[in-house]
Amino acid sequence: MLLACLSSTAYFAYHARYGRHGLEVRAQLIERASLLEFELKSLETVRTKLQSDVALLTPEMAHPDLVEEIARDVLGYVHPSDRIVPLR
Repeated sequence: MLLACLSSTAYFAYHARYGRHGLEVRAQLIERASLLEFELKSLETVRTKLQSDVALLTPEMAHPDLVEEIARDVLGYVHPSDRIVPLR
């Protein structure tokens, strides 16, 4: 009887530490949660920036500097008075 009690105690103690829902897995989940929270905050910052850019591009009142920046960077347009220097 004593051996059965010790065996079951050892079994449950092992699984409490190393099992699927054990303490080590919990520590890993807490660490992963902190990394995901950091990533979420950075993505929220990017989302806020994109929302402000979209607000500046409304058809009723488009911001001319932002429209020009997008035309230059994304579409590859240049102003007629710009000088283009080819790289060799």
